[in-house]
Amino acid sequence: MKRRTFLISAALSAAASTFLGRIAVGVEKIQEQFTIHKSNFWNGEFFHQTRVDNSREDKNIIRARIQGKWENYKMRELDNHFIEWNIQDRLEKLSTMRGGKMPDWSGAHNAAVATYGKNRGDSRFTLNNAVKGMGLCPKKERLGEIINKLKQTRNEPMTEKFNVLESLYKDKTLWDYRKLLSLELYSNPDFETHTFLNQMSNPISTIIFLDIPSYEIRTVVKLFHPKDPDLTEYEKQIVTYTNTIHTYMHSHFKSVVPAALYYVIEEFNNSPGRGGKGKRVI
Repeated sequence: MKRRTFLISAALSAAASTFLGRIAVGVEKIQEQFTIHKSNFWNGEFFHQTRVDNSREDKNIIRARIQGKWENYKMRELDNHFIEWNIQDRLEKLSTMRGGKMPDWSGAHNAAVATYGKNRGDSRFTLNNAVKGMGLCPKKERLGEIINKLKQTRNEPMTEKFNVLESLYKDKTLWDYRKLLSLELYSNPDFETHTFLNQMSNPISTIIFLDIPSYEIRTVVKLFHPKDPDLTEYEKQIVTYTNTIHTYMHSHFKSVVPAALYYVIEEFNNSPGRGGKGKRVI
């Protein structure tokens, strides 16, 4: 590197460090103005969600305590238009990465999840929205098979991983279209996200995706902590699968974190034009 280039690079790095340092200090000063209230959801290192009863999910019934009232909610399968869009978008993103490019942020993977219910002390509102990685959920009887396949190939070259993921998404018989999956990456006994607090206290979430066509999925959500001793075998598999497919492409994540299982209750087509504009489709 030429001396002049080195000096410019060093100056830019120093400027960036100073700027980011000032941002960090500013954030800390703002945070100091609030008293963060810790929840009572934790039992040592783990939590157990008590406001969702999924014992009748095989009969398409989820029982949940929403706004302080227990009610039954009927699970429904996502409609074919959503399924085709979701799978096709995932296959296109894999093709883009296979070509050596990063895909854009729109589409089926990145979902905006809206929740409300509990104030942790740093806002006048409980309404929250956060972008989450969102995935399809395998059928119960296929979970073990897919987990094994992912574990057996997780150290293979990226080209082989693309082949594996493409084979999974092309097999439309693998998936339980009554459910979507995500992770709660950052909550722990010392720090709780707004999404976590809302979903634990008022377990409903609305999911949208930045794309045209535009879909809105209204759900009941149940969170599973990997250290919860009361998880069923199926719930343990959900945690294992969700973490395994996440680290399959994001290997820098080393910890096993809680899974979020979204039970589909309603779907709306929010696309502009005929057939959309907020029309309920399931």
